[in-house]
Amino acid sequence: MKTAFITGASSGIGRATAVALAGAGFQLVVTGRRRERLEELAAQLAPAPVQVLVFDVRDRGAVQAAVATLPAELRAPDVLVNNAGGAHGLTPVQASDPADWDQMLDANVRGLLNVTHALLPGMTARQTGFILNIGSVAGQEAYANGNVYCASKAAVGMLTKTMRLDLLPTGVRVAEVNPGAVATEFSQVRFKGDTARAAKVYEGFEPLRPEDIADIIVFMVTRPPHVTIAEVLAGAQGAATTIVRK
Repeated sequence: MKTAFITGASSGIGRATAVALAGAGFQLVVTGRRRERLEELAAQLAPAPVQVLVFDVRDRGAVQAAVATLPAELRAPDVLVNNAGGAHGLTPVQASDPADWDQMLDANVRGLLNVTHALLPGMTARQTGFILNIGSVAGQEAYANGNVYCASKAAVGMLTKTMRLDLLPTGVRVAEVNPGAVATEFSQVRFKGDTARAAKVYEGFEPLRPEDIADIIVFMVTRPPHVTIAEVLAGAQGAATTIVRK
């Protein structure tokens, strides 16, 4: 049975990806900060084999300690989905909160590196595997007030490209999915719990659903070893800020 390790699996794209990969016959390790949600997910997916790990990707020591508790086959997954991360705030750079910068850079960039670094020894030793990083349309083009979030997702894009080159001799494939507007908790987090403002982001058009991205992920990671779909841009809009609303 193939194995998949998914970060940020307690909601949104991560949760939908766990459901889709379980349906495709994968054994899962689902990770995040909210134990109750992860355990609920594991119960929902039963009898599919699911291991729950609770940690914050920003904490390198916690990541390493959690991975060390896994049996060897799960420390060398067939698929790693680096999904954990998010946006905090939507303000001009001169008015933004440096604490928000730290949240985004630590989760979106350092967190991705922390998890990847913890799992790569097993994957490279097996000479096979697939790392799929969740980027964003914001990493492809800048938009006003996006500043550090855009920069962090642009960093994910460049990391994906350089990781692909570095890992090519090992047989580990690396790819990226760059979603546009997806109806998840993303905007609630960005606007710090302002549900009314978050809801307006998705008004007047049909945004992507987490399941749409999960379908793309399953397709990408189940291609034969000689096929790498390196990058997908998935959007309900024409560009980051170009949305036709009804």
